[in-house]
Amino acid sequence: MKIEQGLFNQDFTDHHAVLGISIDADSKQIRKRYLKIARKLHPDSFASAGEVERKQASDILSKLVNPAYEQLSQDKSASEYSVVLRLKGQQMTEQSGSITWTSKAAKELVGTNNVDQTYRNKLNDLAGQQYDSLDQLPDITGQISELNLAYLIRKGGLATPAAAPAPETATSTTEATTSDQSSASTAPTHPRQHRSNIIGSYLNRAKEFEDRKDYTRAILELREALQSHPKSAALHNQLANVYIKSGQPKLAKIHLSKVLDLSAEGGPVAQEAKLKLAALGKSAPASNSSKRTGDKKAGKSKGGLFGLFGGKK
Repeated sequence: MKIEQGLFNQDFTDHHAVLGISIDADSKQIRKRYLKIARKLHPDSFASAGEVERKQASDILSKLVNPAYEQLSQDKSASEYSVVLRLKGQQMTEQSGSITWTSKAAKELVGTNNVDQTYRNKLNDLAGQQYDSLDQLPDITGQISELNLAYLIRKGGLATPAAAPAPETATSTTEATTSDQSSASTAPTHPRQHRSNIIGSYLNRAKEFEDRKDYTRAILELREALQSHPKSAALHNQLANVYIKSGQPKLAKIHLSKVLDLSAEGGPVAQEAKLKLAALGKSAPASNSSKRTGDKKAGKSKGGLFGLFGGKK
């Protein structure tokens, strides 16, 4: 079954689209959806169908649905796939200006202000009919994948709602005001705000995983973010919080020290980091410069995670 919309290409399979689930679905939602699809594609459900259709259903189950479920139901593979998916979304985000949206659902999502609710509603509508007909399955799965791509771009804060066509003549003050607002909404984003939006998206996604006590995925999310934004005190601070909650105090200390190195001394973030370090049994340094001097005297290495995330070696 060939699918060419959204995130699908020869090197990447959108497993979430295959199962008709959201890209942040949890393990219970994944299993529930998989069992429902498996029942629909079971040979008993095609007892009265022809041999060709029965084989088609069996192939879809074994070659597409089962691999998607296996990928998303295993913690390690699901975490790795989540990282790949985010990177794929970021790559496509850079090309968002040249993307031509083909499905109605994706077009509405790109143009809405209520991103999350629109995404859920459109996904539920498409998933509800996805496996009703094997002939329409490739098209609907492609639409879901395109919807997923639009959602990734919008959640990154990089997509701009499509502007409505301007009226031929302005007939009222309201129309003129609406036109001005539309122009403002499509203005280019300042690079600093751009960066802030991206970091905010990572922080929000990591917080969602943290709230669900899925610390492994929260850590992966934040580590991925730090590869692109190694000097973000907010990212280091939240990663330290997750490490504390997951029982990894040594790694938490590393990132709390990085927060002190990046934050203005006396600021709220720095003060919070000092308190956490003290609670973990380590005295906070008096200043950034003294910290660096002390490290040199003690001969401490700045390798490991610091090397990975761009810290001083």
